[in-house]
Amino acid sequence: MRRFNNYFTAFHPIVYTLVFGVALARIATSMSMPFLAIYLGSTTGMSAMMIGLVIGMGSLASTVGGFIGGNLSDRFGRRIIMFISLFTWSAVFVLFAVAEHPILFMVLNMLNGLCRSFFEPVSQALMADLTEPERRYKVFSMRYFAANVGVAIGPMIGAFFGLSGGSSVFLITGGIYLVYAIVLVVLLNHFGIKDIEDAKKDSRTTIAAAWKVVRQDVALRYVLLGAMVVAIGYSQHTVTLSQYLKDNFVDGVQLFAVLMTSNAITVIALQMLCSRLMEGRSPTLGIHLGNVFFALGFVGFAMSDSWTGWIISMIIFTIGEILNYPSGSMLMDRLAPEHLRGTYFGAQSFGSLGHFIGPWLGGLILTYTGGGTLFTIMAAIALSASVFYSTAQRIFDTKKQVNVQSNDGVSGNL
Repeated sequence: MRRFNNYFTAFHPIVYTLVFGVALARIATSMSMPFLAIYLGSTTGMSAMMIGLVIGMGSLASTVGGFIGGNLSDRFGRRIIMFISLFTWSAVFVLFAVAEHPILFMVLNMLNGLCRSFFEPVSQALMADLTEPERRYKVFSMRYFAANVGVAIGPMIGAFFGLSGGSSVFLITGGIYLVYAIVLVVLLNHFGIKDIEDAKKDSRTTIAAAWKVVRQDVALRYVLLGAMVVAIGYSQHTVTLSQYLKDNFVDGVQLFAVLMTSNAITVIALQMLCSRLMEGRSPTLGIHLGNVFFALGFVGFAMSDSWTGWIISMIIFTIGEILNYPSGSMLMDRLAPEHLRGTYFGAQSFGSLGHFIGPWLGGLILTYTGGGTLFTIMAAIALSASVFYSTAQRIFDTKKQVNVQSNDGVSGNL
């Protein structure tokens, strides 16, 4: 019991609130957004191409929104950006339920993408602000665990409301965001977060100035390239994999559903264990190990011809996910200057370009070659991402060493 109590008093109460909020946000989003295409098709008469455009615009907006939202949080504080994004998010989902025109749906989904890209990096930055550097890996692992719990629960709720309740699922989602926003306002004010962030924010950090710093940070550039390459591979397991199984296996759709469930269960079962094993170690080690497991999972996909083989391969692939993503957040935290932490976390969204490239590239390879070749190529792509991360680490270490020597020189002169 004492160990249980210690675990839940180990971090700032706001950290736990934000972790819970991530789970709640993912439940709310995943109970509604997976059914948006069905909803648009049944209520608006949009063409499949138009529906795809509407949905894709949300991802496009979130790609650039993270950097902007993160920078604004460095200038004006984490609270105000999170409040704006949550209250706007709530209104967006309510309007989804009553909108009728395709252009309005497109605008709303762009706002949905912006709200997510504002809230999530800024909440990560606030978690880091409130946690000692040596304990941040556990915090990022908790956050990732909570996100996956939400993704596992949300679609089950949405399957009921989304298929039988029409627009009600969007109203419920909007209500969830509204309640959470109000609770967060109360708690952030109660725990004096304004005083903490007043000491950290820097009104001189304009978007132009932040972009100049980010653009000149070569290590960050390689990290974002690595994240983009990882995203190209990772996107296959939700997009191209479902098409391949549907077209090539009896009960392929059911197998895909089982694999998605296996993915969620593996994250929930192994996240904390992997967190304990990797805590205190180099984040690039976690990323490299994650990429190896990604590659092994892809090789398993290429070779599997039974449900057992597919499930084992998905478990291996998911271990890569568990290792890679929290380590990526930890690496970004180490790269970020103190006054630009929000900006750097927001810059992670540029790596999401891989989620645009991946489905297109995967579909192209699948069309002209086949599943075995596709997954083998993706294994090689996953491994190649480690080249970018290794380069980033080397550049960062060199820069750090130069700074230390420079400081030593100044101290000597004094």
